[in-house]
Amino acid sequence: MRGQKRIGFPVAQAFPNILGKSKSSNGSVSPDVVKEEVAREMQYRLSTNSSSDEATYAAVAWSVHNRLVDSFNKTHEFWKSKDPKFVYYLSAEFLMGRTMTNAINNLGVEGEYAEAIREIGSTMEAVADTEVDAALGNGGLGRLAACFLDSMASLDLPGWGYGIRYKYGMFKQGVAEDGKQIELPDKWIPETGNPWEIRRPQIRFPVGFYGSVGAGGEWTPAETVHAVACDFPIPGYHTSTTSNLRLWDAEPVEEFDLEAFNAGEYEKAVASRRKADEIVAVLYPNDATEEGKELRLKQQYFFVAASLQDTLARFLEEHGDLEKLPEKAIFQLNDTHPTIAVPELMRLLIDVHGMEFSKAWDVTKKCLAYTNHTVMPEALEKWPVAVLSKLLPRHMQLIEQINETWLESIKAHVEKKVADAAPKAEDPDDVPTEDSEVEGAVDPLEAALAEYSIVQENPWNKGEMLVNMAYLAVVGSCAVNGVAAIHSEIIKEDIFPQFVEIFPEKFQNKTNGVTLRRWLAYCNPELAALVTEALGTDAWVKDATLLSKLKAMAEDAEFRKKWRAIKMQRKEKLAAHIKEVTGYDVPVNAMFDVQVKRIHEYKRQLMNTVSLIHRYQKIKAASPEERAKMVPRVAILGGKAASAYYMAKKIVALVNAVSKTVNNDPEVGDLLKVIFLPNYNVTEAEVIIPAAELSQHISTAGTEASGTSNMKFALNGSLIIGTMDGANIEIADNTGVENLFTFGVDAADVPRLREERKDFKDYDPRWVAAFDAVRKGEFGDADYFEDLVDSVNDMTKGNDWFLVANDFATYMDAQDEADALYADEEEWTKKSILYTASNGFFSSDRTIQQYADEIWNVKPCAP
Repeated sequence: MRGQKRIGFPVAQAFPNILGKSKSSNGSVSPDVVKEEVAREMQYRLSTNSSSDEATYAAVAWSVHNRLVDSFNKTHEFWKSKDPKFVYYLSAEFLMGRTMTNAINNLGVEGEYAEAIREIGSTMEAVADTEVDAALGNGGLGRLAACFLDSMASLDLPGWGYGIRYKYGMFKQGVAEDGKQIELPDKWIPETGNPWEIRRPQIRFPVGFYGSVGAGGEWTPAETVHAVACDFPIPGYHTSTTSNLRLWDAEPVEEFDLEAFNAGEYEKAVASRRKADEIVAVLYPNDATEEGKELRLKQQYFFVAASLQDTLARFLEEHGDLEKLPEKAIFQLNDTHPTIAVPELMRLLIDVHGMEFSKAWDVTKKCLAYTNHTVMPEALEKWPVAVLSKLLPRHMQLIEQINETWLESIKAHVEKKVADAAPKAEDPDDVPTEDSEVEGAVDPLEAALAEYSIVQENPWNKGEMLVNMAYLAVVGSCAVNGVAAIHSEIIKEDIFPQFVEIFPEKFQNKTNGVTLRRWLAYCNPELAALVTEALGTDAWVKDATLLSKLKAMAEDAEFRKKWRAIKMQRKEKLAAHIKEVTGYDVPVNAMFDVQVKRIHEYKRQLMNTVSLIHRYQKIKAASPEERAKMVPRVAILGGKAASAYYMAKKIVALVNAVSKTVNNDPEVGDLLKVIFLPNYNVTEAEVIIPAAELSQHISTAGTEASGTSNMKFALNGSLIIGTMDGANIEIADNTGVENLFTFGVDAADVPRLREERKDFKDYDPRWVAAFDAVRKGEFGDADYFEDLVDSVNDMTKGNDWFLVANDFATYMDAQDEADALYADEEEWTKKSILYTASNGFFSSDRTIQQYADEIWNVKPCAP
């Protein structure tokens, strides 16, 4: 399983600077030179004289590509000469979004390209709008990874991302006539080639599956594919550093079996190609079937195995002793998806490079760090031993050996814990003897050790053994971190308390952040310009602490007027987009109320929808005088429901049913519009977030690890209605809790309330009336929505696990507070400014600097 011969960092001489002196990473290039470069790409690479925006985009993109390659080569030659320690960020997804605008701005050549495109006959915005989002991620996990890569490069930190080059995204979301979600292939790679990637066919590694293991641990895979490197250069903001996202494509070892084909066995002839394509076909394949589960594990191992082989090969080009690997490399595991890195690094060190087990285990623990992103059980992966043993038999052996070593190492601690917890006999006659022991009784020590074991019995399927991947990550890492203050406490107290006993120093908090480049400076250029004007500098784009100086501007009436004018511009742009996508006209003088995120019961889009039904009913019942006093509202929702998530898909359908009824009721008019924007992605977010005035982050307390969309909305001046959950708590600390519309039960009360939920009778009358309307078919097919309604109302059929009914009344109170404040535009604007001014803390630059200083020990290394 040794890697084939490969090159290290690309050599600069192999990629000559075709742009000569005109090329620069700091913007020192003229628009005329840029125009010539674009014309050359149009003529020689694209072979077209078209002046369409699509053709212009392709030519501009390839021109930028050339600049990125040159900067990439210079960066990596410099890093090779300095030999710094690297961080490698392993993630199953990277939600990159569009690249062109971000790359041009980070390179500092936005003015030159904008002018060149104008001279060609178009605009930067029109050309950029033709780019398709890179569908390499789905939700906050992938977008966070993308923000982190931007920050690593902008801070000049030697580091790469590693993942999979999916051919299709999870799916492209559509909406049927009946409002139900439609899942379509999300093909994102252009037919003419992707200008943002550099395919490196010479860098490839074998990745094996299935097979058998010999008596000495020799693994003979029954199936092997090649992982082929595809590099996506990541330019830092106004720095000479261009880092890398290396994604792996899968190719068969043998492309085509001619002998089988000639024998008429046509499927067998292309079977190897099909198996390789399956691995990289789709992000998060539906895992409702055994085949789907196996494919997900295959994907995880595929990119981890290739990434570790690649890193070791590069290390060995410069160094001879793998025991020193921790001095030069650390791998950050982005949630549990890459946790198979623990046994894979052990396998490579032991089986391929001949290291003794204890030394390999010491190296592995120093090289890996684990970020936990969720408390949701479905995301804390547990793989059946039977599946792991079948797909990765050598790895299952190593996991068992790791588990034995781990349990032996803590045995004395657990023995003492058991002894301390045992009841003290008051009389010698009370001490049990061997004869008095109950036959079949569980050994207290074994029972206690089972709580720490990586391999555990499935409590819902007796006899089935599972590998707890989160436990494996904790045991096999040098550091474990949560992603918000409350979340980091929850994982210590509820998820991993037994591990905190053993090594409390291993657990840390690293509150998430977002890049201010994409999520303020580039997506909201008008507001960014106003901020720069007010501060007298654009240094805030990299030093977000400067935003705090805007607080004083909240008291300036003229500044507030400018702030409102910019918000209105962004609302008008979003309104035009809504019209184009849905056909609905929405009033721009209404409050723009937004909830856009992955559809999940814990995120409680259902609660929002029920509140909108009530608002609709209230408008219908109101007199003309009462309606005149109401605050008009445009409610905008968006997000994908996983294809196998039955209840989430029903929530999407209900939102669309409410939308259809409300928006076509002339009696309601502009007092309420309900909009579902399908196929929510990065580009949609860049239009929606700057226009939002109220954003909803309403998960049940203790269920949202952090959230990052709340940070993006806050930085763009949107007020928040939310629970004290995830990063909402820290946003409240920074902004002042009095400036948020907070509601809901505390996280500490959730377990008790779940126990008592079956006895809950105090349903709010507004809740009852809204669900009665759904049951009567006022919003579409009542039968279709019956089990969704029952899930939060009939505790003989559901359990309302996320306490939607419990929190509804206080949620409605918070909505009333929002309406009241919105009627006072000056006070609303003051708070909007305070949100932007108070939340520079949520820059991903700050987060990454903390990782670098406190976990990775990686230092800046600027070319």
